[in-house]
Amino acid sequence: MSSREHSGEPTAPGGGRRGGWTFLTNHARVLIGIAEEPGIRIRDLAARIGITERATQRIVAELEAAGYLSHEKDGRRNRYHLRPEARLRHPLEQDIEIGRFLDLFVGRTSASRRGDPT
Repeated sequence: MSSREHSGEPTAPGGGRRGGWTFLTNHARVLIGIAEEPGIRIRDLAARIGITERATQRIVAELEAAGYLSHEKDGRRNRYHLRPEARLRHPLEQDIEIGRFLDLFVGRTSASRRGDPT
């Protein structure tokens, strides 16, 4: 294992250092996190994704305003509800429901997230 792999620093498929971009946006990561844990706290979601709580709150508000999710109070916390029939926004993907997209990511084991064989 290289020192980069051991340190958790991202690497590209060929083993080199990965650039500053990724395939998924933070909006997608927020949706995935909420789909995995509908009662997750903003603080925990932000930490999981690696962005600030304020950015996470803004993304959740944008997703809610766009109709991708809603929330209800559950005691002092929020419980989020996704609309799996809502469609992706870009014209090239607007025929894809977010439920189908989320199916690719939700429910993966923690071993598969680390890249370990299952």
